[in-house]
Amino acid sequence: MKEMLKFKEPLKALSLFCNVGIAESYFKEIGVDVKVANELLPERAKFYSHLYPDVNMINGDITDHNIFQKVISAAKRSKVDFVMATPPCQGMSCAGRKDPKDPRNILVYYAIEAIKIIKPKFALIENVPMQQHTKINYKGKDVFIPEYVEAELGDSYTFNTERVVNAADFGVPQSRKRYIYLMARKDQNLIWNFPKKEKHQITAQEAIGHLPSLDPLLREESERWRFPDYEKKKKAGLKISKWHYATKQSWKLVELMMHTPSGKSAFLNDHFFPKKNGRRVKGAPRTYMRMFWDKPATTIMQNSDVISAFINVHPGRVVVDSDDDRERIYSDARTLSIYELIILSSLPTNWNIPEWADEKLIRQVIGEGIPPLLIKKAIESLIKEYQSC
Repeated sequence: MKEMLKFKEPLKALSLFCNVGIAESYFKEIGVDVKVANELLPERAKFYSHLYPDVNMINGDITDHNIFQKVISAAKRSKVDFVMATPPCQGMSCAGRKDPKDPRNILVYYAIEAIKIIKPKFALIENVPMQQHTKINYKGKDVFIPEYVEAELGDSYTFNTERVVNAADFGVPQSRKRYIYLMARKDQNLIWNFPKKEKHQITAQEAIGHLPSLDPLLREESERWRFPDYEKKKKAGLKISKWHYATKQSWKLVELMMHTPSGKSAFLNDHFFPKKNGRRVKGAPRTYMRMFWDKPATTIMQNSDVISAFINVHPGRVVVDSDDDRERIYSDARTLSIYELIILSSLPTNWNIPEWADEKLIRQVIGEGIPPLLIKKAIESLIKEYQSC
């Protein structure tokens, strides 16, 4: 039996920019006890409190002095010795505008200030890889974010050597690259690094290939006759999970994807391609695209229910095989179900989603959340180092 890695004495944590607590999904089983959390958006703070009712959730804008002080005071009272910060990444993300002036880019200031004041034994800060190429103002100069972090904390903390990691290298069936600082206070006499990469990346086939096929729910009622088995398939899906169902889509887009093979974009079709007024339109080559079966899922985004967005469509299976896209047919011409997103994000399959949460919110928070298995394995690596000291 594999050894259970867990802190003997719970590590008391503060979670900043916590979303709904996706990163914390496996904390209890490895001995991390979140005492205080901060989230800006009320709906997400409520979702977090549903998942973690014992955590002191401070809902509000951390850039507000009163909120910041409230967070710091609560963390000090709880004797927090681990700070985790996952600031919003939209200003730096390849899927966003990559705007160097986006005010969200400087939210890292507040994470660094919290660490300087609280002086925890350990800290974790994560963001997109573009963080290393993004500049912010520091003492009157524009410097790259890593330069700022190391200038502020380098005297007190050691840093991990490899900071750009792909979740797919650590057992997550999703390719998602992040820039992550793992920091240990120097008096702990250890360097906290990620474990070795795993030899095998889990594919979409291995992760969700066993799930029942689903037909899309067509937005146009007059076209629903095209999928006579929709209700039957929906019923089979709901037997697996209440979250394994297909969302509404327009027939125009569904038709394109029915004729598109696994791992391909509808832009490559000769006849069933994106068009406007009957004419082929231009677009990014990885939109209107199915995922691959034999690779980890691509990075899950907030708009995971949009067929025309970045590789959001189920891989599908051959129904009619042909090199002619007018004849070939593939199943599952739809975006992924929430249950499939849960699995591909390495969330627990029994993730306790509140009844009041709507699908848009659920998809948004999953798309913004860091895969919790990646965080768990990073902390398990710390536990090994900590127990060997």
